Amino acid sequence: MALADRAPRAEAADQTESPRRATPGQYVRAYVALSKPRVIELLLITTIPVMFVAAGGVPPLWTAVATLVFGTMSAASANAMNCYIDRDIDREMRRTRQRPGAMDLVTPRGALAYGLALAVGSTLGFLLLVNVLSAVLSVFAILFYIFVYTMLLKRRTAQNVVWGGIAGCMPVLIGWAAVTNSLDWAPFVLFLVVFFWTPPHTWTLAMRYREDYAAAKVPMLPVVAGDRRVLLECVLYSWATAIVSLLFWPVAGTTVFYGAVALVLGALLVVQAHRLLGRSLAGVSGARLKTMGFFHLSNAYLALLFVAVTIDPLIGRLLA
Repeated sequence: MALADRAPRAEAADQTESPRRATPGQYVRAYVALSKPRVIELLLITTIPVMFVAAGGVPPLWTAVATLVFGTMSAASANAMNCYIDRDIDREMRRTRQRPGAMDLVTPRGALAYGLALAVGSTLGFLLLVNVLSAVLSVFAILFYIFVYTMLLKRRTAQNVVWGGIAGCMPVLIGWAAVTNSLDWAPFVLFLVVFFWTPPHTWTLAMRYREDYAAAKVPMLPVVAGDRRVLLECVLYSWATAIVSLLFWPVAGTTVFYGAVALVLGALLVVQAHRLLGRSLAGVSGARLKTMGFFHLSNAYLALLFVAVTIDPLIGRLLA
């Protein structure tokens, strides 16, 4: 299936309309926005800590810098091409109407060229300055996000973010591979933490923007299922996240510090998920459920857990 086939309704306009006139600064900001920098921040939160674990302390500076630069380029390329493919539904959703592609600040051809250039640049960077394994994992993440999540799953199944979330788990493996030029069980456990964390994090946001997804005909779980079904699955995935995060303790040989942090954070995540489900069972619905509270808590959960992952090897060295 060709990329252009994904947006038939917008195709005629794409061929005849020019992007809106913009100042050079607005033009640059438009291309930066195509990269979805806030999403990239979340990916870097998981890349940096695993490099500390892989190195048993502070990783080599050059390797860390190169991995972050090319990892950012890799994620930006996938995000830009996602904006290219989804420009039609971005116009339908309040949350995404301000994206450059939806506002015609960037031409579809420009967005695609930008994404492809970043993909090539990041791959060459990993190959020449890091190692082959990290380059292969980076390419896999880009292709999976574009072809499996964006083009195959997103518009067809309510399980889109479950399996599509694999692309967002890849920075953990890339960071480990960059330092060790190999893979091990420890990064796969963190991979699973991010994998199980993604659905409840995304679904509680989607509950807030349910009408947007419905208007764009994107079958997110909150669009096709009731609140109780969605929140029950959020509870189950939250439990899985908390349990797998504790498995990292024996698998990676971390100190009690990491174990204690993972236990406390996991308990907070699970308790909040149960509270949401309890409110739904009590008859609370819609905006009164306040699902964004869980969404923000899940952001803090992942950030703080991976801060603990970063600090723990340093503590281990002090105690050795």
